[in-house]
Amino acid sequence: MKRRLGIAALAAVLLAGGLLWGLEARRESVLTVGVYAGSYWQTPNGDCYQILDDAIALFQERRPGVRVEYVSGIPTDDYSEWLAGRILKGTEPDLCFILPEDFNLLASSGALAELDGFMASDVEFDAGAYYEPCLRAGRLGGKQYALPQESVPTIMFVNKTLLESRGIPLPDNRWTWEDFYDICAQVTDLDSRTFGVYDYTWQNALYANGASLFSEDGTACCLADERVQAAVRFAKSLTDLNGGYTVTARDFDLGRVAFRPFLFSEYRAYQPYPWRVRKYSGFEWDCVCMPAGPDGDNVSELRTMLLGISARSGHRELAWELARLLSADDAVQSELYAYSHGISPVRRVAENARDLDLPGSFPAELIREIMSTAVTAPRFERSDQAMMMAESAVAEAGDQEQRMLIAQREINVFLNQ
Repeated sequence: MKRRLGIAALAAVLLAGGLLWGLEARRESVLTVGVYAGSYWQTPNGDCYQILDDAIALFQERRPGVRVEYVSGIPTDDYSEWLAGRILKGTEPDLCFILPEDFNLLASSGALAELDGFMASDVEFDAGAYYEPCLRAGRLGGKQYALPQESVPTIMFVNKTLLESRGIPLPDNRWTWEDFYDICAQVTDLDSRTFGVYDYTWQNALYANGASLFSEDGTACCLADERVQAAVRFAKSLTDLNGGYTVTARDFDLGRVAFRPFLFSEYRAYQPYPWRVRKYSGFEWDCVCMPAGPDGDNVSELRTMLLGISARSGHRELAWELARLLSADDAVQSELYAYSHGISPVRRVAENARDLDLPGSFPAELIREIMSTAVTAPRFERSDQAMMMAESAVAEAGDQEQRMLIAQREINVFLNQ
């Protein structure tokens, strides 16, 4: 009898334990994250998941009932298609890294949750901690759909060896279009196949001339604006120096070109030894800010990797907490300088000279100015199509202002349909 009672009691204990375990298991939340493998900036990356793994470990410490999962091994080039496929199937991750070129479509299609409510109600969140251009990159139509995770501005690579061979000093960070053109003209020699610049576009000139191609709300195109027209004319004047020859990336890599706009990540990755020897061993190079137009400053376009929450996520609060940790936590953001080549969108992290440790002509204090004045192209529902229309118009019209005015009217009709 006693034995039967003992067995019954043990069974009851085991049953209760099993029920409790089952309840605990059901209470565990699984938060999924979408992330790519490698570097979006196409630079050497020793451990592409380290920052995310460390953030997840910290997050799970704070949230013991939550397990965070992600699929590894998705190449950067395949990531957009992978994410789109998941969204179509309704199996997208709760939180996802968003490539700069994908943000507009994801936000305008309703795939991303609005974050303004989280930002306003979360006492631990401080929008003022970010550089404004970085935070603006995740905004569409006046609403915030993503937080910045990592940013990279455009700067100008300079072939020091080529300039020195012509007795030309390295330009400083306050140089102008006039300085830029003069150096390109001095360097260009069609007989020896040396050229002034590769891959400098009218869009590069546009930002540096204090102009914007579209209004913030996306209802008006400014293609016929004199500052925009000046940018188009200036970019064409540089191309005309080449006498019809099309300068290529190979020309630059071989040391035949004085200037080339590049992402700042390239500078951080390849300036230190031995990477610079592996990438550009034939010549010495450095970097400076983009040249300023007559109506602008030494500013450039900013690209920002973003973090967005699925509009269909059942764990929005948890996804917000992890997004905030990845985006704004000092310790997590500081790891960008160990495991990536971008710049933190958080002011106090980006301006920490000890962590940044930049070589060459970019002291840490210059980062503040670069990041504070960088330009993020306006984002709105039809911005991609409108930009394609503008590029086509510039290519066809050249510097014919009347045709530009006609193109501007056509784009405005398109924007307001």
